[in-house]
Amino acid sequence: MKEKVLRESLAKVLTWGEAHADWKKALARMEFAKTGIRAPGLPHSAWELLEHARIAQWDILEFSRNAKHKSPDWPSGYWPSSAGPASQTDWNHSAERFLKDMKAMARLVENPKTDLFKKIPHGSGQTILRQLLLLADHNAYHLGQFVLVRRAVGAWEEN
Repeated sequence: MKEKVLRESLAKVLTWGEAHADWKKALARMEFAKTGIRAPGLPHSAWELLEHARIAQWDILEFSRNAKHKSPDWPSGYWPSSAGPASQTDWNHSAERFLKDMKAMARLVENPKTDLFKKIPHGSGQTILRQLLLLADHNAYHLGQFVLVRRAVGAWEEN
């Protein structure tokens, strides 16, 4: 029972918005015309932050569950080549993939067959618990930046 609660709580860390906005809210109703704007004084656009978070999350997830996974080159493989998406479809696809991979990581952690503490055989000492905490920390960091960018470009409404 305690292990189930622990797994559920760890998985929830990826999606909760109890102390701040969550990614689902942050992505909602984003005006496409503002997705590629780099606000004065800020280094990234909403698109760059979403794509970076998506790529990094995908990499962490795939490393966690696939011994044949090859990570992108750092840093070029973790950032988009343009400040904005080519189309609304590209934006939507990135957001959907991001949320889908977030759920996949949560399911991996919630699965009682997943040993959270065992070293990942193809890694260099990482565990699934470490990967989850890395992902939660990385996503939270960029979520804060994403909300700041939305505010700076006039695309954020407090609810």
